[in-house]
Amino acid sequence: MTSPLVLFRHSASGIEATPVDFDAFTMPSSPNTCLAAPHGSPLPAHLRIPPVPMGMDAAWAALNRVADGRPRCFPLYAWPERRQAQWVERSSVMNFPDIIVAHLIPGQGNTGLILYSRSLFGHSDFGMNRRRVTEWLAVLDAQPPSP
Repeated sequence: MTSPLVLFRHSASGIEATPVDFDAFTMPSSPNTCLAAPHGSPLPAHLRIPPVPMGMDAAWAALNRVADGRPRCFPLYAWPERRQAQWVERSSVMNFPDIIVAHLIPGQGNTGLILYSRSLFGHSDFGMNRRRVTEWLAVLDAQPPSP
């Protein structure tokens, strides 16, 4: 379990990284999450999204550019063999760490995306995780499609 001491850090240091198994995923009971998943996915998504119009490698690079452009966002861990990466993004006022998980799904000339943002602490996030997912998707959508 992640210690509350991570509140005093300004990085991803001290936060445990465990890959998310989206094949066995269940939504937590607290409202401090947001899950975006492809149309037709069996996941209990808050948002349904179209495929990313680029191949896997380009989508992976584009997601990293999105994360790099976010203030207070730090890489947590990547599992390239699982096509999954995680970042920690901290709130601007209280420095709360939230986890963002991106999982890529190979497609025909495009890439499916599962994007999941969740709070590590507390019960409510006042819609912050949904705003974050929406912002990440907007920046990703603005990326030029790969050839």
